[in-house]
Amino acid sequence: MSLEESGRHVVEFVRDHRAWAAPIVFALAFAESLAFLSFVVPAWAVLVGIGAMMKSGGIAFLPVLVAGALGAALGDWLSFWIGGKFEHSIRRLWPFSQHPHLLVRGEAFIKKWGVLAIVIGRFSGPLRASVPIVAGMLRMPWQPFQIANFVSAFIWVAVLLQLGDVSALVWRWLREHVVQRF
Repeated sequence: MSLEESGRHVVEFVRDHRAWAAPIVFALAFAESLAFLSFVVPAWAVLVGIGAMMKSGGIAFLPVLVAGALGAALGDWLSFWIGGKFEHSIRRLWPFSQHPHLLVRGEAFIKKWGVLAIVIGRFSGPLRASVPIVAGMLRMPWQPFQIANFVSAFIWVAVLLQLGDVSALVWRWLREHVVQRF
């Protein structure tokens, strides 16, 4: 089964089982933000898909937003901790052993942008996977990291959910006003 098919199944499951929306979004955001899982769990598309059906599916925005933001922040927090704890041996672990440029790019990005790299990196797939772990490896101060981590997590999840919601509104409008005319 492809990632696209898996994502579609998750969105369908949430559509049929609304009570699971927040826990599923938490788990997906956590996996997407954890350095090692983020390469195999591209959850952003599923978050957009869930956002697209929230209003029509009767799913409350706030619990899903909080769950997703906490999942994303905890994933980055754990990556940061792993980076600080195992800084030298991380280079030998997958995916960084296969793609050492990820750590090099993450380090250069943090050196250029400082704590703002945490916020910016949240919105870029390859950087999202490497910036928190590199921040830990570089011993970025804990408090500025966590502030940037939690703020960016809430913004990231809100943007993805709202992107889905806006996309659904645009699609409905196009169907009603453009497609029906043809």
